[in-house]
Amino acid sequence: MIITDNERYKQLVHSTTKKSPIVKDCIKAFLFGGGICCFGQALKTLYGLTSLNEKEIRLAVSVTLIVITAILTGSGVFDKIAKHAGAGTAVPITGFANAVVSPAIEFKAEGFILGMAAKMFVIAGPVIVYGTVASVIYGVIYWVTTLL
Repeated sequence: MIITDNERYKQLVHSTTKKSPIVKDCIKAFLFGGGICCFGQALKTLYGLTSLNEKEIRLAVSVTLIVITAILTGSGVFDKIAKHAGAGTAVPITGFANAVVSPAIEFKAEGFILGMAAKMFVIAGPVIVYGTVASVIYGVIYWVTTLL
């Protein structure tokens, strides 16, 4: 039997790769993600005690989560949390804020225009594009089905 380089490489990878603790990772992601959502709910309750209306409360919660994530990303704390939380930090608003701030910080040495501004949406840009395209497709499908 002839073993190709490809097969040898697969065997080597299989023998040296550490098994991922999937159940443990899922539980941690669930707990961290749920914790972020609970924190958002606590903010909503807290802002509800003010004179803000429902629309302003939702906006205040979103802005607060974005600002906190940006500060934690800038100080390097968010990465340490994400190392343990895994996908739990990808809760849409915090994950998106981190995806915008991280490249901006990484490329700030290249200047505000060609560094931070140009690279800010390197990661988040495709999410925006595909999210927008998906919403347009969904809207067209919904519109067509309501005509029938």
